[in-house]
Order: sequence, then structure tokens, then C-alpha cells
Amino acid sequence: MERTYVMIKPDAYQRGLMGELIARIERKTYKITSAEMRMLDEAILKEHYAHLVDKPFFPEIVEYLTSGPVLAMIVEGVDVVNGMRMMCGPTDSATADPGTIRGDFSTSKQSNLIHASDSLESAEEEIKRFFG
Repeated sequence: MERTYVMIKPDAYQRGLMGELIARIERKTYKITSAEMRMLDEAILKEHYAHLVDKPFFPEIVEYLTSGPVLAMIVEGVDVVNGMRMMCGPTDSATADPGTIRGDFSTSKQSNLIHASDSLESAEEEIKRFFG
């Protein structure tokens, strides 16, 4: 059984889509074993997006992810890391297939509703970062 980190982002909260996204996760038979609504700050975003801190668009990421609450979750299931990535779809909604979360609901590359860890190693790091 694997576990991964999933974050429902502020635009999903603001658009009233959190229940739909949680329902999709649960219908896939994944279990949400921990969940916490929280406001993020720049310090944790610098750690989480360390590979992007020097990019000119990083301030936009901070503005977006601090614009409202996020739902941080630990999700468990068989092949959950790959399964959640497939369920989310690519970051750029213009290339996301219908049936994926981003393909069905995302409005732009930045306002992309959800984050899911990209590997088992990242999942463990992100779970430690957001859940201690």
C-alpha cells in the first residue's frame, strides 16, 4: 500500500469544487487518511517549490497559493502515486484530457486545482513537510 501527498488548491476551494475532487479520489477507492485545511505562507512555499524559487513567475505562485485555504491530504492506495497523477492530468489544462480533474475543471496552467506528489520519494518528503 502506497501513500502520497495531495493538496487541493485555493481555486478549487473558491469555486466550490472541493467536494467533487474528494469524491473522485474516494470513488477511485483511495483512502484519505489525514486531511487538514490550512493557509500556506511564503516560507513553506519556498521549501515546497525550491526548484522554482529563482524563476520570474515564483511570486505569482506565492500569490496564488496564499489567496485562500488549501486542503492538505495524505492519500493511500494501490499505486496511488501514479494513480493520483493520472487522475489530476497534466499541469497545463490546455493539454489535459477530459475525465481528468484538470481537463474537466482547470481554467489555466496556474489555476490548476490540485497537486499530487510525482514519486514515492517526493510523497514522503511532502508528507513530512506538511504533516510533520
